[in-house]
Amino acid sequence: MSAKQLEQATQATKTAFVFPGQGSQKAGMLAELAEHFVGIRETFTEASEAVGFDLWNIAQIGEELNQTEFTQPVLLTASIALWRVWLELGGVVPKYLAGHSLGEYSALVAAGAMSLADAVKLVNLRGKLMQTAVPQGQGAMAAILGLDDAKVVELCADVTANSDGSVDAANYNANGQVVIAGDKALVELVMTAAKENGGKAIGLPVSVPSHCALMKPAAEQFAEALEQTAIELPRIPVIQNVNAGIASDVVGLRTALTEQLYQSVQWTKTMDFLQNEGIEYIVECGPGNVLANLAKRLPKIEKALPLDSKNRLDDALNAILVAEGKIA
Repeated sequence: MSAKQLEQATQATKTAFVFPGQGSQKAGMLAELAEHFVGIRETFTEASEAVGFDLWNIAQIGEELNQTEFTQPVLLTASIALWRVWLELGGVVPKYLAGHSLGEYSALVAAGAMSLADAVKLVNLRGKLMQTAVPQGQGAMAAILGLDDAKVVELCADVTANSDGSVDAANYNANGQVVIAGDKALVELVMTAAKENGGKAIGLPVSVPSHCALMKPAAEQFAEALEQTAIELPRIPVIQNVNAGIASDVVGLRTALTEQLYQSVQWTKTMDFLQNEGIEYIVECGPGNVLANLAKRLPKIEKALPLDSKNRLDDALNAILVAEGKIA
């Protein structure tokens, strides 16, 4: 679809697409859909040729799937494969795109801001840099539930002030749901403090503490790769993680992607932005349904639909076409 066609198609829609990040991967992802749509495997082949290893095999076998340098290109490729199938089937072109963490790169590829080949190479490098930024076992992440955002930030600040390390609010996923990241011992202290203040704390099975100060060394190296990558302004507006805003120039886009490595994912504000812009329908374009489930809780969202199986894809295509008045 050309830039002009995308622009015209997005003008009247009340639909936004969201792309998931790490944690949505599972062995065997998209296998069923690949039996129905040749484009799935073709997209994986295209991406595999760019990075030099078999992404489909990793996605299906799963042995290396949770190593972040492989997780990131696999998830991005899966999301773009679904996006291409959606457009091929005549699905509604969304008014906005947004991606959670890694998913921001999927959104940028879908919006024509960068090529799939460049993006999978970027996120493969991103994963490697993130993995080496913090020695194995020294970092951690945890979900804090049931406390105000400000209270979680306060607990992180208190613990950081009394130590040589750091712990930060990494993902603002929804009201009362904040993920923290940082030095493992400090994450555990915040978890204890959260429980003492009436909240819940759940440790997350991750190998890298994302979106916190520990990722600054990785961000500095990653910025160099971003400078050498061809990037254009998106043809469909992409809401950025770091500020829940839309870049007005490529310099700002590159800066936001660099800062995204060590700053919080502002997902709650992103969803608020979409609702304030009149979005009523959310489609999650990638494996799993975590983001769709979060969106279902929002007051102005009428439908939140995943695409990760043939039945779900068919249901979403039909539901959005009906909701947008494209078919009766």
